[in-house]
Amino acid sequence: MLRIDILTILPEMIEQALNHSIIKRARDAGLVEINAVNLRDFTTDKHHVTDDTPVGGGGGMIMKVDPIARALDALRLANKPGQPCRVILTDPRGEAFTQAKARELAAESHLIFICGHYEGVDERVREHLVTDTLSIGDYVLTGGELPALVMADAVTRLQPGALGDEDAPHKDSFSEPLLEYPQYTRPRSFRGWEVPEILFGGHHAQITRWRRKKQLLRTRGQRPDLWGQFSPSKEDLKLLDEEEPSS
Repeated sequence: MLRIDILTILPEMIEQALNHSIIKRARDAGLVEINAVNLRDFTTDKHHVTDDTPVGGGGGMIMKVDPIARALDALRLANKPGQPCRVILTDPRGEAFTQAKARELAAESHLIFICGHYEGVDERVREHLVTDTLSIGDYVLTGGELPALVMADAVTRLQPGALGDEDAPHKDSFSEPLLEYPQYTRPRSFRGWEVPEILFGGHHAQITRWRRKKQLLRTRGQRPDLWGQFSPSKEDLKLLDEEEPSS
């Protein structure tokens, strides 16, 4: 079972998010253990201070290295002996979090997320205490809790049994560098907007080909960055040359 510890000064925020949807079901089923760990529990002063002014001057506050180090020591000791641990700092300057990274992390046995705050963390945390620094996008948030929850969600849904359809993770966008194909429900017609006729034919091979072609066209048109990473097969190229099926 994968264990995820989220080190934060806002444990209530984390716990609220963990009590819903797929993450809750996965926790209840014993597929993943996710803990909100209060960083203030690892301070030594009576006010439980986790930040300080930057050495050398400057505005804002910086998260201190010593409470984080003590928390990581305790969390590693609580882990099963010999099991490796990935320690991830959420930071907008980090490596971009992708579906490939989610799959990589999903194969681990123990993940610890450090939620940054204020103007960041003491650089010694990044240099000596973490294994990964990850970002969910080129923008700045108030704290690292939302990025940690995003990554925990992406990793949890990849655990065997977490989704009702075992093949679902392999059909998602980014399972290969392609966007997912269009999906529809009933009614067949709504406000003149029609579900493509091919999806009602019951011919599964044709539906599969149609969906694959839509993936290729959507990715090529909407995400040229992903398309540049993709190597279409001969069958893919043949699909792209075919006339569009009736919709």
